[in-house]
This record gives sequence, C-alpha cells and structure tokens, in this order.
Amino acid sequence: MTADVQHPASVVRLVSASDFDTTIAKLKTALATVGATVFADVDQRDAAQQVGLDLRRTRFILFGNPKAGTPVMVANPHAALELPLRLVVWEDEDGQVRVDYRDVAQTLGPLYGIDAALLAPLKRVPELLQGALL
Repeated sequence: MTADVQHPASVVRLVSASDFDTTIAKLKTALATVGATVFADVDQRDAAQQVGLDLRRTRFILFGNPKAGTPVMVANPHAALELPLRLVVWEDEDGQVRVDYRDVAQTLGPLYGIDAALLAPLKRVPELLQGALL
C-alpha cells in the first residue's frame, strides 16, 4: 500500500520530518500542551503480529478534550460517533512517517447540524498536528 492510497476528502494527510517514535512523542506533547487527553494509543502492528500477520509500523491514537467535545455531543448525541478524535501514524515503504487525521469539523456541521461556534476548537486540530510535525 502506498502513500497515495485513496482517502476521503475529510482526511488530512501530513508528513513528519521526524522518525516514527519521535513523531509519536511530538504529537502527544502537542496534544497535552492544549489540554487534550490521549485516551488510547493502539500499536496496530503489534496486534497484527500477535495473530501472525504483518503490518507496517502503525499506531492509532484516540484523543480529545471533553471541554471541546462535550458541548458538541450535547448539541447532537450522535456526534459521539465522531468523538473522541483519532489519528493514525504509519510508516510507508520508503520509511517516511505519515500522520492521517480525519477532520471531523468538516463533517459534524453538515452531517450532524452542529453550530460552527461549537466546532471552533476542533477546527484548530489540523494546524496543531502540522505544527507538531515540523
């Protein structure tokens, strides 16, 4: 699978200037700096290896800030299907570390009818992630 694989328009695709482990550390630091909590960090490669399968280095991170997400879920309980936020860090066949993030601010408004003011904190996440990868 290559880096140019098909993806939804709401997926923000980023490239890290750092190695895999440093990228994870930088992302977690950036999230903590803005008060976000990492709820889960799943090593998907390890899970695959446990059942005898091979997968490139891949980590799935589930994160969020209840101060930002709770008002969205109050406005529409179905928004909980999109929250907490998530991203995947993976290494392509050339060793380049990639970070993919589904920008739910693009979908929560039109699909769930969430007011733009409630989405303002979520709209800052792509820029935060990009800044962490420099």
